[in-house]
Amino acid sequence: MRLLLPLLLLTALCAAQPDKAAIVAEGFEAFYNLEYEPAIASFEKALALDPADPQLHNYLAEGLLFRELFRNGALESEIVTGNNSFVRRISMEPSPEVEKRFMSEIDRSLKLCTDRLAKTPRDTATMHTMAVALGLRANYGFLVRKTWVASLGDSSKAQKLDREVTAIDPSNYDARLIQGTYDYIVGSLPLYMRALSFVAGYHGDKNRGIATLEEVATKGSESRNDAEIILCALYRREGQPRRAIPRVLAMTQRYPRNYIVRFELGQMYAAAGMRREALDVMAEVARLKQQNAPGFGRIPTEKIAYETGNLQFWFDDLDNAMTNFRRATATSDGMKQLDLNTGALAFMRQGQIYDLRHQHSLAVPVYRLAIGFAPEAEAAKESKRYLASPYRRTANSTHE
Repeated sequence: MRLLLPLLLLTALCAAQPDKAAIVAEGFEAFYNLEYEPAIASFEKALALDPADPQLHNYLAEGLLFRELFRNGALESEIVTGNNSFVRRISMEPSPEVEKRFMSEIDRSLKLCTDRLAKTPRDTATMHTMAVALGLRANYGFLVRKTWVASLGDSSKAQKLDREVTAIDPSNYDARLIQGTYDYIVGSLPLYMRALSFVAGYHGDKNRGIATLEEVATKGSESRNDAEIILCALYRREGQPRRAIPRVLAMTQRYPRNYIVRFELGQMYAAAGMRREALDVMAEVARLKQQNAPGFGRIPTEKIAYETGNLQFWFDDLDNAMTNFRRATATSDGMKQLDLNTGALAFMRQGQIYDLRHQHSLAVPVYRLAIGFAPEAEAAKESKRYLASPYRRTANSTHE
């Protein structure tokens, strides 16, 4: 999925009480199909049965976090594409109530874990639950608040806890998920941030991170699916889409109502140069939307038009690409259905097509629309560069 975010999907199914376990399973069935309101409701229901279970507080916090990421268009793997994109996303502004609730659930989980560990210091299940809570808080800092130092601190504590877990129990591959993700993220930060991180005691290696995640995807249990999701985004970021395609195909079967997975599959095919397969995926999404298939009726028509146009743009089908980008930006009501980055990109692409046609005087007004639509979006910042210097596709241009 352009999922990153797809970055720390840190979950484990609860098995303490049969009824509670069924409710949690129901919650994650909704969660992985992008149905965050019913997922949150299920986690709240499970928590009412056992408020002293720190895992359940993590689940609820996770549901709140991913609902915000979804609302802001961040659950797509562009979150980890491009140079240094871990530090380039547009800031999100969740309501004070949502942020307060998220932090309250994390704090409660950490307090319950601390109390349990005071009684049983080497309880690996509780140690891992605490690591998950810290990882979720780090996620919130990285992706929502951009609080790098605090987030690195939480990430470091989380991976150290899970390293203790695997030192006690080497067969616990689920506890390696945070370690692998941490290694990759820290190892992928810009050079100046890596230098600062190293001085502060934070070390990472992206190749080691990928290898660890591959191990979790093969040998893990509860975290196996999450490792696969993260790996798909990372393979794409590393320019290895063919390694991701089989995993994404499997996800379309596993999460049939998750339309972002379909978009990701199209992007993966495109990145691999498989034009027909990529466009076939978009045609299938449009068909499912028209049929109002479960999960697909909610996709904005403008989003499908943009995604299709973006593939056509990179395949040099500029006439059809322009038609679809114009469809995506045709009405103000339709534009309200798009996240800020997608809307800005839809305008920017139109300007780029004009520039490729050597019509810069027509490109400038659309670049200004991209800038005005979402000034802080990366596409808006990129559009500013093209106002004076027309866009030209080069050998180093990448499919994004």
